Amino acid sequence: MDNWTAALLTGVACIVGYLVVRVKKINSLRQAEEKIQRARNRRDESLQRAEQAVLRYKQSHPTTDSAFILTLSLSELTQQLNEGLLRPEDVLYSYMEKTLAVNKKLNCCTEILLESLDQLTTVGSNKDGLLYGVPVSIKENITFKNHDCSCGVVINLDQPAEKDSVLVQVLKKQGAIPFVRTNLPQALLNYDCSNPIYGQTVNPHNPQKTSGGSSGGEGALIGGGGSLLGIGTDIGGSIRIPASFCGICGFKPTAGRLSHCFIFRMKLVPSSPGPMARDVDSLALCMQALLCDHMFSLDPTVPPLPFNMEIYRSSRPLRIGYLESDGYTHPSPSMARGVREVKALLEQAGHTLVPYCPLKMDQIFPELLIKGFLADGATTLLQKLEGGPVDPCLEPQVFPYGFPKWLKKTISFLLKPVFPRVSANFDALCGVGSVPELWKQHAAVEDYIQETIAHWRSCNIDVLLCPVTGPAYNFLYCGKLSTAASYTLLYNLLNFPAGVVTVSTVTKKDEEELKHYKGCYQDMWDKLFKEAVTGGEGLPVAVQCVALPWQDELCLRFMKEVEQLVKESKK
Repeated sequence: MDNWTAALLTGVACIVGYLVVRVKKINSLRQAEEKIQRARNRRDESLQRAEQAVLRYKQSHPTTDSAFILTLSLSELTQQLNEGLLRPEDVLYSYMEKTLAVNKKLNCCTEILLESLDQLTTVGSNKDGLLYGVPVSIKENITFKNHDCSCGVVINLDQPAEKDSVLVQVLKKQGAIPFVRTNLPQALLNYDCSNPIYGQTVNPHNPQKTSGGSSGGEGALIGGGGSLLGIGTDIGGSIRIPASFCGICGFKPTAGRLSHCFIFRMKLVPSSPGPMARDVDSLALCMQALLCDHMFSLDPTVPPLPFNMEIYRSSRPLRIGYLESDGYTHPSPSMARGVREVKALLEQAGHTLVPYCPLKMDQIFPELLIKGFLADGATTLLQKLEGGPVDPCLEPQVFPYGFPKWLKKTISFLLKPVFPRVSANFDALCGVGSVPELWKQHAAVEDYIQETIAHWRSCNIDVLLCPVTGPAYNFLYCGKLSTAASYTLLYNLLNFPAGVVTVSTVTKKDEEELKHYKGCYQDMWDKLFKEAVTGGEGLPVAVQCVALPWQDELCLRFMKEVEQLVKESKK
């Protein structure tokens, strides 16, 4: 009887334990669903109220020429606002109306900032600002008073920020009007643009393609004409990839040049906020506006280096390094063609072009980049995702993160003879393992930076021309292809300023050449990359411009040179 009683009690305890765990799980999912619904309701309410405000304004101001306002470049717009030829009210409502229309097609906005309507009454006090009266879009992870910075993660909902980030404060001081927040991928560590709260953002040039990420909402909104200046963030290409996919310009400054304005950061692979716009002059004007005494006083950790207009406007011939392939991810035909065509234009303009090759890409990608992002074996990321659904675009990426270390090591061992690149990356998912190993990791990154700078100087180059990931992917491939971001990730690791300029579109010939694409390793990732970019005819093609740390103005000057030469070649 004692044995039967013990067995019965054990069985009951197991059943009760299972039921408790199950009830907690169900309750957690219910709470997550309620949080998601509240966030969606807030978004819908802001969109509805904005539509009503726009309608009222149009009825009371029937002569406002919104179509004309939307055609102006940022420099033209600021000039007309400063001269009193346009009013901030006309500009804001024109862009708000356009944003609402673009969002219906692309799902790129997480909410309209209705505070922007109130800001119209006080914006006149900042009339001397470089961005007076300019509507600006803001990525959702940038802290904004009384609003969540969810990063697409349920656990971060219902935690509104207590104050504006320094960059938002500076934008307002310069007369800008932040009026909309834009979508991003779940947890940011993905270059698609989808999350379980706000859904999938699509590409303005083809709704069957992704807008890229993580600043994909910004890329889609600006590319679709709903904003002429936005602020994104970049930790592995998160400004540059959506700029490439959506056919706009984007700039990642040297990390530390601008105040850190968002809640996600790491040391080994530094992140940076930066501007996104239709042209390079807009990026430069935004940087000039942000690099001001007001920012330096609000954030004393930022070096007080004002924007150097003399370097930006310089016309001296440059020595330019260039590469078509980094040797790790073979470029798509359009990526390589974009570099070749720009190289030819630069040579015709009197610049000197020098072949360049990044160092040790096969080693540094798993050992420094993957381990840099996932130093803790992805423990923190997985904790952030608990209590809510995982988005389909992120699922294939995070699925192996949860494997026990012994299983990751075993899979890595088994794959090594057949797929060495996949094997090395699987091993890197284990993280660094210990604090002493983390210190070694920091030292290895510093050594690599110094080695790269020495290599750069041995080539005697001023700047670098290279491909950027593209064209825009088909859906659900970004989470399977972290390696394909090697062209952008490298310059976060090095902390080199880098920007993207759109130079062409995918041709029928590019698509034909893609059919013969083999890749560098001819493994599963090369095959997936080919599938991801297939069907891209007519989509934007971009190139990437890079400079040494703190030479942000030189990088922008190089981007402007590329933009101007491409524009002249099309006349």
